Amino acid sequence: MNNTYFITGIGTDVGKTIASAIITESLKADYWKPIQAGDLENSDSIKVEKLISNEESFFYPEGIKLKSAMSPHAAAEIDGVKLIAKKIKRPKTSKDIVIEGAGGLLVPINSKETIADLILPTDKIILVSRHYLGSINHTLLSIEFLKSKGLSIAGIIFNGDENKSTEKVILEMTGVKFIGRIENEPYFDRNVIKEYAAIFQENLKTL
Repeated sequence: MNNTYFITGIGTDVGKTIASAIITESLKADYWKPIQAGDLENSDSIKVEKLISNEESFFYPEGIKLKSAMSPHAAAEIDGVKLIAKKIKRPKTSKDIVIEGAGGLLVPINSKETIADLILPTDKIILVSRHYLGSINHTLLSIEFLKSKGLSIAGIIFNGDENKSTEKVILEMTGVKFIGRIENEPYFDRNVIKEYAAIFQENLKTL
């Protein structure tokens, strides 16, 4: 049975794309980005594909491509595109697939729907959290929001230097499975991603 891993974060620029690359490499999964807003010549799909070593992963074209680097609802308005969650069709694959969201869960795609509306109850949701002042609040709010929507979070990845106090209180308060930590590396290339993929593999396969 193939699994769908939906990668979301507690905000923008918390490390979803690097986490997605690690998970894609570890599981030799396919990869798909439902909405890419801006940076089309160096999209998240392009970035992830460049970091993957295995030859089994397939990279599907983005569901929606928007020209402006801003919230999808605003970028879509500029481009004259109407975003509706149910009309953004997932690719069909017989393999595991990694789906990378845009920004955080409540990033709007229109006046009524958010990125969270792209998530299905059967998805294994992985939350990426990065340490900064206020990140505990943002992490706990993200997890509580998922629960309120009847969605269960499969695991959490911390990005950045270890903060034992922060990580401890988040894990104790939520009971969420800890998948691993991405350190503040000087750079990320295929070799670095491959190393993390091996480290995370056991925890990923038990989600």
